[in-house]
Amino acid sequence: MDFELSDEQKDFQRSFRSFCEKEIAPRAKEVDEKGEFSFENWKGLAKIGFLGLFIPEEYGGSGASLITRAVGFEELSRACAATALSAESSASLCTTPIVEFGTEEQKKKYLPKLARGEFIGAMGLTEPGCGSDLSAIKTRAKKEGNRYILNGNKMLITNGPIADVIVVMAVTDKEADRKGMSFFIVEKGFKGFSAGSPLDKMGTRGSPTSELIFEDCEVPEENLIAEEGKGFLMAMRTLEHARIGMAAWCLGIAQACLDESKKYAQERFAFGKPIGYFQEVNFKIADMKVDTDTARQLIYYAAWLKDQGKPCNVEISIAKLFASEITTKVSSNAVQIHGGYGYMKEYTVERLYRDAKLGEIGEGTSEIQRMIIVRDLLEKY
Repeated sequence: MDFELSDEQKDFQRSFRSFCEKEIAPRAKEVDEKGEFSFENWKGLAKIGFLGLFIPEEYGGSGASLITRAVGFEELSRACAATALSAESSASLCTTPIVEFGTEEQKKKYLPKLARGEFIGAMGLTEPGCGSDLSAIKTRAKKEGNRYILNGNKMLITNGPIADVIVVMAVTDKEADRKGMSFFIVEKGFKGFSAGSPLDKMGTRGSPTSELIFEDCEVPEENLIAEEGKGFLMAMRTLEHARIGMAAWCLGIAQACLDESKKYAQERFAFGKPIGYFQEVNFKIADMKVDTDTARQLIYYAAWLKDQGKPCNVEISIAKLFASEITTKVSSNAVQIHGGYGYMKEYTVERLYRDAKLGEIGEGTSEIQRMIIVRDLLEKY
């Protein structure tokens, strides 16, 4: 089994890494300090085609493989995790249901603008009273003539305050349990729709998060994705893509922590020599390297399986679980290596430490990933 990147993927990795280092990374500190979304970063990503990486060529994208996407998200989050999180929400969470299940009219209307960055996308799943248990959502959609009327609230939605188009899951048949859920495309200007103010977060502060409010929100019937009752299935399929993206997002943070720690260990002196010469430090760096490289292989394997059309739900959960948890550990070690300076906002590892924790929560918590893994094991054996 060969997990060597193709020449094309290596070229993409080199060129995109160079772009991120020159155009994205220098703004990361300011993005975090101001807690504001960088439209300048967004325009740059749109210009080089990154926002259309996951969209088929006929709709203005490049239709890249999942391995290529993973490479891209690692590089972007390594430079600025907040920008990468917003890009993942728009370019993956929002677009995947439209690409895989949308009508031709929906694809032509929304995908080109998402690919060009003219639209910022989001997905509305989580609600104030339910997060991991999607079957417990309360947002309702009732058919009235040639439109649906949505009522309810979504919470903790990445890109919520700035999104132009949101893929929203709502209940169309409350008696049908999971088979009574449906997906709708909601635009910012639809009557009855509004977004709350940005929430004040610990990390990824430049990726705005808010509540979404639907008060007799009017959605044209042609904005129903696929058909009624397919929403839960679409959410699960979309989350498979998104979890690979989130795992790669974690990996980028871990790699940035490793990079910063190697550099600091060679520059910082104690007892007459660089601290990297001391076992207490260099063993930590060795462990960071092992964890980061292992996470990368798990992610590539899951992405390869998905690209091949093979069953991979468990492998995706393994990759996401491992990558997110080692990133929390790696970021903690990075702060420890930096000592008191690591606790100061002047140093990059302080921001990375705050950003890292989201990986164990977003796109399915670590607990949910363990449930998926053990359920598969018990069913097989």
